[in-house]
Amino acid sequence: MKTIAIANQKGGVAKTTTAINLAASLAEEGKSVLVVDMDPQGNASTGLGVAVEQRNLTIYDMLLGDADPKAVIVETETKGVSVIPATTELSSSDVQLYNVNKRSFLLRDALASQAVQEAGYDYALIDCPPSLNLLTVNALVAANAVLIPLQSEFFALEGLSQLMLTIREIRQTANPRLRVEGVLLTMHDQRNNLSQQVERDARDTLGALVYETVIPRNVRLSEAPSFAVPALTYDPTSKGALAYRSFAKEFLKNNNDLHEEA
Repeated sequence: MKTIAIANQKGGVAKTTTAINLAASLAEEGKSVLVVDMDPQGNASTGLGVAVEQRNLTIYDMLLGDADPKAVIVETETKGVSVIPATTELSSSDVQLYNVNKRSFLLRDALASQAVQEAGYDYALIDCPPSLNLLTVNALVAANAVLIPLQSEFFALEGLSQLMLTIREIRQTANPRLRVEGVLLTMHDQRNNLSQQVERDARDTLGALVYETVIPRNVRLSEAPSFAVPALTYDPTSKGALAYRSFAKEFLKNNNDLHEEA
């Protein structure tokens, strides 16, 4: 199982949208995906059809209560996609974990458990909260790589420096294998000069780290969570759904995991 943390301390950059729709797109490619909801808002859980009243056990119970992963993982209506849900209870975890030994390694140990490994997931996608707190640190320690959604708006690049410093620190202290998977431009409007300028700046600054695929600003991507399904289910032919399918293929190709049809 390859574990990808989807992180950016700036809110509203499409982290959750990317987690949900990348998971659905990878599942369409025949991959088995586990989404780990590490955001106390629980939006990834909601967007994958897991209502709050269904979340009897959550990631909070795995981190602090030694809950059996088999009891926490929920299969979603999207074939090939499962989720470890979250609730607002997770917002108190920083305080709860303050005196816990190896508190930065709790998620890593939970995902390395025999129950999770035997489930045979190809990928785990961790939807991180919009801050560089202990939950995000847990995600970075547990991950093989970091996927960074970057909103095509002013100040987009400014917040990356602190995230890059955090990634470097985690690599030096707790997770030497951690690398940057790539930067995904989101909410892009080709008609907007600012979006084009941000894309140029990102490619000039970050080079090959920036994916060729760009996720457009698309109303279907915004509407889909209110129906508790990925955009690929809500409107399979929408520009947003097509963009995430294209991104999944690029992602798999970069990971040498894309099996092209003869």
